[in-house]
Amino acid sequence: MTEQSSQDFRTSAIQAIRIEREAIDALEERIDDHFIKACEVIMACKGRVVVTGMGKSGHIGNKIAATLASTGTPSFFVHPGEASHGDLGMITSQDVVIAISNSGNTSEVVTILPLIKRMGAPLISMTGNANSTLAREAVANLDVSVQTEACPLGLAPTSSTTATLVMGDALAVALLEARGFSSEDFALSHPGGSLGRRLLLRVSDIMHTGNRIPRVPEGTTLSGALLEISQKGLGMTTVVDAAGKLTGVFTDGDLRRTLDKNVDVHVTPIEQVMTHNGKTIEADHLAAEALNIMEEMKINALPVTDAGGELVGAINMHDLLRAGVI
Repeated sequence: MTEQSSQDFRTSAIQAIRIEREAIDALEERIDDHFIKACEVIMACKGRVVVTGMGKSGHIGNKIAATLASTGTPSFFVHPGEASHGDLGMITSQDVVIAISNSGNTSEVVTILPLIKRMGAPLISMTGNANSTLAREAVANLDVSVQTEACPLGLAPTSSTTATLVMGDALAVALLEARGFSSEDFALSHPGGSLGRRLLLRVSDIMHTGNRIPRVPEGTTLSGALLEISQKGLGMTTVVDAAGKLTGVFTDGDLRRTLDKNVDVHVTPIEQVMTHNGKTIEADHLAAEALNIMEEMKINALPVTDAGGELVGAINMHDLLRAGVI
């Protein structure tokens, strides 16, 4: 074992990153007719996309299948070795198969090609060799060849697996946009994680309602409004008219600005110092939209109104934090 200095470690790492970056840059010119054909075949698929690959290509294939599945293209991974021992029954003629092999001649993958062809499932290949068996048998071959591996021995798949992964991401994104896949569609397949909470949670799910809403009627003195702010703990109070419609908001920030003017809190009516026509949100909007408004306006709470302007709730930054939206 040779002794390495800290600079040697840094140099090796930077060299690996540069080699892999060059491999990725080379992919741009390969978004060609084969790539378009692959997209068209998958868009026309009535079944699912079945991804297969051996070794490191299999690990990359697993990730590509997961990305496709989470972005609107039903997909799963099948190990080619297991496919030869029964799992080929998971593939139907309605499916599309994406087979990954850097050499294009991986025996476990090549072995199942005749059976895939016999059942009539279209085959898309991702290879580093356009003249390989796998590339020749495919309706479209995505070229993921690299000049050199980042591994200085040229043995461990590094640049080649990175290029394959990026090509898979390019395919998934192209299909996502072609399908008009939305952020809500994405959230539906991620309901348990923070992404799902962020994208699916509605204001109505977490807002304060009923007696928990900080509110005072017009004509209330500033001291009365401060008492309401203190009791409800949202750092603000809403102001409503006799019909229950929102007419203004008074926040901690408004209080600081008011006190600078030497206002008498015991006699000043709240409507003289409140913010008129402030930002609001409706209950059926996404909680993420409430977060965007608060961040953009640099405020910590929002009144929630219905379409007619009647106050129905209140929400603040702490509610969003507790719900995992932030």
